[in-house]
Amino acid sequence: MLIISKKNVKNESLINEDIRAKEMLVIGPNREQLGLMQRKDALRAASEKNLDLVCVAPQANPIVCRIMDYGKYRYEQQRHAREARKNQTTVTLKEVRLSPNIEQHDFNTKLKNAQKFLTKGDKVKVSVRFKGREIAHTEFGRNVLTRFAEGCAEIADLESNPKLDGRSMFLVLAPKKK
Repeated sequence: MLIISKKNVKNESLINEDIRAKEMLVIGPNREQLGLMQRKDALRAASEKNLDLVCVAPQANPIVCRIMDYGKYRYEQQRHAREARKNQTTVTLKEVRLSPNIEQHDFNTKLKNAQKFLTKGDKVKVSVRFKGREIAHTEFGRNVLTRFAEGCAEIADLESNPKLDGRSMFLVLAPKKK
């Protein structure tokens, strides 16, 4: 029987002596229902089988406790969490900044960088910053953004159309699904 104090373990289930309810619904080690029991009877039943009494549903009325090997249960939970972390992917957002009157060579350089980011699986936010009176001619910025999106059309999907936000206009490109 494993005895762990609640003070040593964060965000874990209540076990054995930490359970303070007077009555509880008890489930046996083979998932059979043992019925409604008093706290001391449930603890005695768990100790006779050399297992732990674990509170699995503290919000229920009456609370639900299960007789099981708590160390094995924790190991299984950690293993499932590890598997979930291994299978998840993180998508980062890279930003490429342009100006409304960008030259062709600079445009191609930024386009190649964005394509490199997209092939690695990152999302790309393409923004055009308007300075001074350039804000009066937002169509130049929109044209640059649409040209950029067309340049990345083979490897990227347009996630959001060009939007004006203050003095900048932006769009978001996401890599195409395989």
